[in-house]
Amino acid sequence: MNVPATREDLMIVNMGPHHPSMHGVLRLIVTLDGEDVIDCEPILGYLHRGMEKIAENRTIIQYLPYVTRWDYLATMFTEAITVNAPEQLGNIQVPKRASYIRVIMLELSRIASHLLWLGPFMADIGAQTPFFYIFRERELVYDLFEAATGMRMMHNYFRIGGVAADLPYGWIDKCLDFCDYFLTGFLNIKNLLRNPIFLERVEGVGIIGVEEAINWGLSGPMLRASGIQWDLRKVDRYECYDEFDWEVQWQKEGDSLSRYLVRIGEMVESIKIIQQALEGIPGGPYENLEIRCFDRVRNPELNDFDYRFISKKPSPTFELSKQELYVRVEAPKGELGVFLIGDQNVFPWRWKIRPPGFINLQILPQLVKRMKLADIMTILGSIDIIMGEVDRLEYLKEVYGMIWVLVPIFTPVLGITIGVLAIVWLEREISAGLQQRIGPEYAGPLGILQALADGTKLLFKENLLPSRGDTRLFSIGPSIAVISILLSYLIIPFGSNLVLSDLNIGVFLWIAISSIAPIGLLMSGYGSNNKYSFLGGLRAAAQSISYEIPLTLCVLSISLRAIR
Repeated sequence: MNVPATREDLMIVNMGPHHPSMHGVLRLIVTLDGEDVIDCEPILGYLHRGMEKIAENRTIIQYLPYVTRWDYLATMFTEAITVNAPEQLGNIQVPKRASYIRVIMLELSRIASHLLWLGPFMADIGAQTPFFYIFRERELVYDLFEAATGMRMMHNYFRIGGVAADLPYGWIDKCLDFCDYFLTGFLNIKNLLRNPIFLERVEGVGIIGVEEAINWGLSGPMLRASGIQWDLRKVDRYECYDEFDWEVQWQKEGDSLSRYLVRIGEMVESIKIIQQALEGIPGGPYENLEIRCFDRVRNPELNDFDYRFISKKPSPTFELSKQELYVRVEAPKGELGVFLIGDQNVFPWRWKIRPPGFINLQILPQLVKRMKLADIMTILGSIDIIMGEVDRLEYLKEVYGMIWVLVPIFTPVLGITIGVLAIVWLEREISAGLQQRIGPEYAGPLGILQALADGTKLLFKENLLPSRGDTRLFSIGPSIAVISILLSYLIIPFGSNLVLSDLNIGVFLWIAISSIAPIGLLMSGYGSNNKYSFLGGLRAAAQSISYEIPLTLCVLSISLRAIR
């Protein structure tokens, strides 16, 4: 009887990426010893869209429709931080009614974000039914958004100095009805705490201590679940949060269950804030209309270009004063901040985003080590990340990584090219000295780039084609000669880590490819239909075969041996 052999090697597993929604585009390279997690490496960058560089090439009004793509489940917060930065930079006052409307929209967005965290989180640990229930309440929130802003997800509602439009008639009553319904129906979600399977999956899993949370720079429910009562709505007192009666939700255990409880409690507190804001919302304007004339860049005069040819008045633009500041809000996932530098221009000189998901995700490898494979989804779900804000800059890291991979390739290529040019220059100087004449060395220092100039002139010089020759054959010849030299750099066999795998094979392949160049020279000479040109092509081919290719081969061999 053959007993199957048991392998004791570590196994490396790829988790993701899957779908652009939620945390689907996150890739985890997990090293497993059976069911135990030995190591975990998050790979980012699959959802990068260059949001920071787009901001530096747009005015604030033009950039507002873009920002809802950072965290597309809490879009009101990305709009709020975008307008708060220039408001503080320009000391712009927001009307009281507009501030109340902002608070209402922000807390509704917090509820929608936590609801859409709760459903997938429960699905990740095996409970599918709550996923359908949370969509019912979330759709009610989106109905309110649609009635007030015209859009369900990407609202473009916040403006510098207020909001885009006032609340429509009957909206406040509809929102109060939603608050009453939500508080009564929310008891079903709290019943999950009685489920022993749910408690077994989340209790004591992914514990983060107080010092760890501070040292890793965590914020939001990740920080408050570890016993730290830190909420920017209480600390910074932005908008009008200090006028409402509400409590900071926190736990002290620091596990996945604590983070669940913090978010559940925050939804209830958000309902309290919304009810108080709806009942005490003042009258007055919903936007500071004076800022429409604030620092206008130019004033069109009669009969100028704008007056005559631009029928639609452009949106108001604001010069950002030459100073810098950091603005932050308490988003559902943590501290969402923007570092803004103005430069007396309508475009920000620097726009740096501080997304909470990117900071909170850093602790994932430490949390999953020495845990079971099934606990990865529990811990990852409890962090609550949105890859739209996590990947805002990771593409640049990928680009830098690609550059550093290509540097060892281009370095020997550049060295070989310089060596070939130097050898050709030396050959021409020696030949000119033997013939007691000055060689045609004009390009570059000491004429060292003359060979490159000759090749370029051969390809692009006008009136080069002979009138009685074979035009196609004469044109293809130089291209074959040049392309063969370029191809010779691509066939050298490299192994892993850009180490030359076989020097002998590389040399023979280089000779084979380089031998095509003399054929191109012969084709050009033959296609000219001129015996002198044909003899010149034979001479050039003989010269290339006799000593130019061997000299280049020597340089190539030395370079390849050096980088090996």
